[in-house]
Amino acid sequence: MSTAAISEQSSRRPRLDPNAETILEVKDLQVQFPTADGVVSAVNGVSYELKLGETLAIVGESGSGKSVSSMAVMGLHDPKRTRMSGSILLDGQELVGASPQTFQKVRSNTVAMIFQDPQSSLHPFKKIGSQIAEAYLVHHKVSKSVAHKRAVEMLDRVGIPNPARRAKQYPHEFSGGMRQRAMIALGLVNDPRLLIADEPTTALDVTVQAQILDLLNDLQREFGSAIIMITHDLAVVAEVSDKVLVMYAGRGVEYGTTREVLADPRHPYTWGLLSSVPSLSAALDVPLNPVRGNPPSLLNLPKGCSFNPRCDYADRVPGDRCFTELPAFTEVPGEPGRLTRCHLAEPAEIFAAEVAPRLGK
Repeated sequence: MSTAAISEQSSRRPRLDPNAETILEVKDLQVQFPTADGVVSAVNGVSYELKLGETLAIVGESGSGKSVSSMAVMGLHDPKRTRMSGSILLDGQELVGASPQTFQKVRSNTVAMIFQDPQSSLHPFKKIGSQIAEAYLVHHKVSKSVAHKRAVEMLDRVGIPNPARRAKQYPHEFSGGMRQRAMIALGLVNDPRLLIADEPTTALDVTVQAQILDLLNDLQREFGSAIIMITHDLAVVAEVSDKVLVMYAGRGVEYGTTREVLADPRHPYTWGLLSSVPSLSAALDVPLNPVRGNPPSLLNLPKGCSFNPRCDYADRVPGDRCFTELPAFTEVPGEPGRLTRCHLAEPAEIFAAEVAPRLGK
């Protein structure tokens, strides 16, 4: 899919409801892992908010902190091996420093997570229906027969044919797409207000990917829940999200509506991600322009802007600020709610003159 098609696709989502209830507020979240080699700074001051009915896409390369930040919302980090600070306010409840008992009540009931690989997330020796029913029994005082009926209903709701028969089967008897649907049923069985989907379509073929994304859109409209979509695929971002948070080296570098970020990005890293998308309309001999180099080690982040070793525009900032001063995550002038982390004085002009023509915009 070309970048032009991605931008066009991003305009198909319905308008956001400005009066919708805020379900999640993350402020200055920091997650560190002490190791024998030093402290891994996996998340460095991430902030965002999400309302019911909205989908936020968190985008970035492997190691950017996407999954780590979302696992913090779920309380899946071992507190004995993790340093965490900042604030995670979920449905009005502070989760940073919360007890395991608090997270036990929150998981599935308020927030649920769909993991990247259902093959390893589903128990291989338990029937699909039993696993879904078990999750329902944790939060509801009902009989096993009622929980099983609920499991069959959820399998039917996510489009699995013959749900009563399929509920009695094991994960290895399901195809990859059907396992992912079963994971979605497991995540939604308790009607959570927030659903976190961690690369839910990575291992699926294109046709099944589209089916899963359509299913998530339909279920969101039905249940009114908020969704965090963790992905590296910009086509997925354009298809499902209302807002985008671009992460690099554990920090947010760009944040805004999907249309803003994909059509008029303000950070060189976002430009690099867009330049890595192949275009069907481009000539066969036109090369892609991926971001050069590799992400930095989270044990030893570069001074100044973490992106400076890979940035082609650092020499346009006077005084070596990119190499000595970390840019603040500040609002773009005249665009409320849109944030960027860059020292460039006129990134919009650079994008329009030099980057957009390469992307066919």
